[in-house]
Amino acid sequence: MKKTTILITLLCITGIAFAQKNDKKIRVLSEGVEKKVIEWRRHIHQNPELSNREFKTAKYIETHLRGLGMSVQTGVAKTGVVGILKGKNPGKVVALRADIDALPVTERNNLSFKSNVRSTYNGKETGVMHACGHDSHVAILMGVAEVLSQMKNELQGTVKFIFQPAEEGAPKGEEGGAELMVKEGVLKNPDVDAIFGLHIAAGLDAGKITYK
Repeated sequence: MKKTTILITLLCITGIAFAQKNDKKIRVLSEGVEKKVIEWRRHIHQNPELSNREFKTAKYIETHLRGLGMSVQTGVAKTGVVGILKGKNPGKVVALRADIDALPVTERNNLSFKSNVRSTYNGKETGVMHACGHDSHVAILMGVAEVLSQMKNELQGTVKFIFQPAEEGAPKGEEGGAELMVKEGVLKNPDVDAIFGLHIAAGLDAGKITYK
């Protein structure tokens, strides 16, 4: 499945040696969490929120991370969430980032989990939809967090899970997004050595990964 492939890829990014040594366990745990990832994605898709207004989405993420026993920071750049997972052994700090906001788009399909949410964007009423894949990004990173939390005894270093609001741009007159997260110190304490993000692409065949 495409989500499992992306999940495994993100897990491998945390460290090549770690991935090679624990390949079998990573695959088993990733396959075990796949159904949850799909459920999370559909829930988030059905309950989208606009930039700087991701209150319920942030709480959903926070509850999951706290349930995994992580140290969690909330309210970063207004609605951002950061989870910190410390491995048993010392090492580098790797950050994995997903965007959490939806777009002012009205969904027109018959999916069982379609969005019927309406809101106001820059003074105009609009439908709200995860039309750019952020629902998948959040769900996949939640899955990576669950798998790695079960492997912290094998993990060298620290993984910082960054759930970024307002990737699509803050409403007029507001700050938000990655710039505000950085300004508020998201890459500090602990200092991040490397950071990776992901984006799904419907045009790619299932099982294929591209990178730059």
